[in-house]
Amino acid sequence: MKVIVPDTGALIDGRITEMLSKKGGAAKVVISKAALAELEHQANSGRETGLAGLSEISKLGELAAAGKIELDFSGTRPKHFEIAGASLGEIDALIREEAKLYEGATLITTDKVQAAVARAEGIQVEYLEPIVEKAMLGFAHFFESGDVMSLHIKEGEKARVKRGLPGQFELVDYADKKYSRSELDQILKRCVEFAKRDENSFIEIDKLGATVIQAGEYRITFTRRPFSESSEITVVKPLVKLALSDYEISGTLSARLAAKAEGIIVAGPPGSGKSTFVSALAESYADANKIVKTLEQPRDLQVSRRITQYAPLEGSFENASDILLLVRPDYTIYDEVRKTDDFRVFADLRMAGVGMVGVIHASKPIDAVQRFFGKVDLGLIPQVIDTVIFIEKGRVAKAYSLDFSVRTPSGMMEKDLARPVISVRDLETAAIEYEIYKYGEETVVSPLRAAKERVPERFEKQGGRGRDVQPWKKGFDGGNGQFWKSKGKHRR
Repeated sequence: MKVIVPDTGALIDGRITEMLSKKGGAAKVVISKAALAELEHQANSGRETGLAGLSEISKLGELAAAGKIELDFSGTRPKHFEIAGASLGEIDALIREEAKLYEGATLITTDKVQAAVARAEGIQVEYLEPIVEKAMLGFAHFFESGDVMSLHIKEGEKARVKRGLPGQFELVDYADKKYSRSELDQILKRCVEFAKRDENSFIEIDKLGATVIQAGEYRITFTRRPFSESSEITVVKPLVKLALSDYEISGTLSARLAAKAEGIIVAGPPGSGKSTFVSALAESYADANKIVKTLEQPRDLQVSRRITQYAPLEGSFENASDILLLVRPDYTIYDEVRKTDDFRVFADLRMAGVGMVGVIHASKPIDAVQRFFGKVDLGLIPQVIDTVIFIEKGRVAKAYSLDFSVRTPSGMMEKDLARPVISVRDLETAAIEYEIYKYGEETVVSPLRAAKERVPERFEKQGGRGRDVQPWKKGFDGGNGQFWKSKGKHRR
């Protein structure tokens, strides 16, 4: 009788039962209690990989109950320090020891390191290569029409889809069917199995209550208790892949991107088309013979294989940035800049001389600059950011440039009030639209157009005319809509 000993990865992969049904013949499957304990630990932590592995063991139990195989659980339960050291190979070592106890046993694994170590120890090994297959993920039919941006399924509710283009979409019911929790669990299980088998798919995040999978072109976000009150799946698929030439970009902005801009922020509200634009920008830099990398979690930018996509190294983008400097990229796409550490890493890489393109959620163009306040010294912001591009409804709606000078801010008359000022200019007209400076302990963002039209806060009514208490300042005639000075009137 053939004896096989699957390790944790092989059980999660879900191909053991498939192999046994194809090969036929008598077989004995030995499950190490070390592997069982690791899967139990993952499942208790809310990780879908643990649940997938336990599901495979349940299927093996059904085969054993039907008399098709023999199933045995062997070994001792690992100690706490062995479970904690699973990433260092402690659990793998215990599984190899179980395989040695059975003469002629075959260790089945999806881990190249485990396979190499087992062969070195004289154990028969069958390594399961990653396979690419047209797996039914359980939701592909929702996207068949070609105009669906995202799919939203919540436990006990109908499936809904967003149809249209970035910034121009509608949320509609897909069908009358309501989904149960078990149906959502089955969809997620297929997604986990697919991600383990497909070399172009990844389990990006697997935490208690949340799992994020990048399965080919689909980004799948699954939430459940305790993170959300009920199970929910959100699937996002990019509709189109555009080139930079597909955008109506002015000659001024095009020339700046090609020659000068190296600290670029691409901002916009969620679903406005930021990722599509930065993907096109990344490809344009690659076409110009630049080395381009990305920092993403999840890795869902639609770029060609010549552009390497990096995830957080050991859970940290700071660790990834250390490696990034060693590979010497010309440009790095940072998608998305949200947390304080993200802003700091973005600034460090830019100050190190790497061309940076950051993606930031913002409702207005100036908000993208303001999000750097408190995370980067105010005087360093123009060195970190030189260009802001605001995307709205899939198009470039606004572009700013930033520069730095020491002068008296607009609206201040005394020369001794001069200070460092960041000027935010409209890229097309070069007109200053905002000034950013320190006033005492506060950071002031002054919109110049509004400043020219500002009404004095303190004025007195005298004969129907508003007169400023301080006569050297402008007054305002509330009835006639006029500014006044000590000499003459000026129509607003």
